[in-house]
Amino acid sequence: MTKKQDTACELLVGTSGYSYGEWIDAGFYPEGTHSSSMLPYYAKTFNVTELNYTWYQMPKAPAIERMCKKVPKNFKFAAKLTRTMTHEIKPDAWQKEALLYRQGIAPLIAADKLLCVLIQLPPYFTRSLKWRNYLGALLDELAGLPLAVEFRHDSWANDKVFGELSKRKITLVSVDEPDLPTLFPTLDVVTNPELFYIRFHGRNRHGWRSGNMQKQFDYDYADWELKEWADTISTSMTRHAEKGGIFFNNHVKGQAPKNALRLIALLLKSGHL
Repeated sequence: MTKKQDTACELLVGTSGYSYGEWIDAGFYPEGTHSSSMLPYYAKTFNVTELNYTWYQMPKAPAIERMCKKVPKNFKFAAKLTRTMTHEIKPDAWQKEALLYRQGIAPLIAADKLLCVLIQLPPYFTRSLKWRNYLGALLDELAGLPLAVEFRHDSWANDKVFGELSKRKITLVSVDEPDLPTLFPTLDVVTNPELFYIRFHGRNRHGWRSGNMQKQFDYDYADWELKEWADTISTSMTRHAEKGGIFFNNHVKGQAPKNALRLIALLLKSGHL
C-alpha cells in the first residue's frame, strides 16, 4: 500500500454510465428527457462518470470532443478500455487497437477531463502465465495514460500483483460485489498515490451469474452498507491517495444515482467532501 503526504484527498463520486431511459421512470431525469440531454443534466448533480460505450466500441475523437463541451470545466470521465483489448482480444490487432484508443480519447486529455482509463478484465482472465504476459504487454502499450485495473478473478489478489501495480503507479480497482467463489475480494488496497478507485456493483448473489445485466446489477445498498464504506474511505483510503474515484454500477431502477447521493451525504457528514 502506497502512502502519501498528509494532504486532503479529492473525492469524485458518480455512476457507471448515465444514459439510462429507466432513470426517467425512477425520477432522476425529468419526464421527456432525450438521451442527448442526459449528460449535461447528469453533470448538474455529479462531477464524474464512467464512459460505458467506450467498452463496446472504439471511441472517436469528434464524439468525445462534443461530450467534453456538454459538461462543466471540473467534470471528469473514466473511460473504459474497449473490449477488443480485454474480452475479445485479437492477437494480431490489439496493439493497433491501443493506438486507435489513444487517438479516440485524446480530447479528454487535451481538456483535462480524463480521470483514468479503466481496464475491466473478464472472470476467465486468471493469473496464468499467458494472461500475466498479456497484461504486462498491454500496460506497457498504454504507458503514459492514467490506468486503473479491475480484476474479476481472485487469483490476482496477491501481494506480488499489488507490488507490481505500485511500481508502475497503476490503480487497483476496489470492488463491492457478491461474495462468491473465484470472484475478486473486496479490498481497500491502494496501489497508486495519485488515485484510488472503487466500483459498487451490488451484492445480488442470485443474479450475478445469470447472464442478464438487469438481474446482475439489480441491488439497492442499505444505509449500513454505505456507512461501512464511508468509514473505510474516510479512515483508510483517503490517507493513501491524492484523489478517489467512486462509481455505482447498480444502474437498474435508478439505484446507482440514489446510492451515490447517499454516499456523498455520508462523506460530507464525515468532512471528506
